[in-house]
Amino acid sequence: MHEQNKATGLDDFTRNYLYVLLGVALVGFVWWLSSLDFRVAEINRLLKADAELAAYPYSFRVVSLHNGVAQMSSPRSAELSAIQSLRVMYPQLKHRSAVSDEMVSAQKELARVQSYAGRLVKEQEGVNTVSWVLDKRWLENHGVNVE
Repeated sequence: MHEQNKATGLDDFTRNYLYVLLGVALVGFVWWLSSLDFRVAEINRLLKADAELAAYPYSFRVVSLHNGVAQMSSPRSAELSAIQSLRVMYPQLKHRSAVSDEMVSAQKELARVQSYAGRLVKEQEGVNTVSWVLDKRWLENHGVNVE
C-alpha cells in the first residue's frame, strides 16, 4: 500500500471518485450562485424603502427579472377580483358591497399604488416593462383560496 493510501485510508479509485464528486458539487454550486438574481433583491429593497409603498397594506415586490421584463406580485388579477384582496387588506370592508363608496375608493387606491410601484420598477436600469402575477401565496396565507 502506498504511503498516501495509509495516511488517508482510501484507495486510488475511491480518492478519484471523491475528487469527481467534489468537482460536480463545485460546478453545481457555481451554477446555483450564477442563477441568483441580485438585481431583483436590489429593486425589492428600493420598493421596501419607499415611504408610500411601505405605508400600503400590501407589499408589492419583483418576483423575477428576465430580458427586461420584471414580473411583479399583485393581490389582484383576472383570476381573482380586487374585492377579495381588499377585504383582506382592509378588514373594515369585509361586509361592504362591491359598489359601496368605500370599496370603490379602496379599488382606486389599489390601482394607483400598484401603478406607482410599477413605475418605480420601470425606472430601474435593465427594466423595460412590468408584468403582474397574482400573489397566490399571500392570498392563501390570508385565508383566500386561489385555484
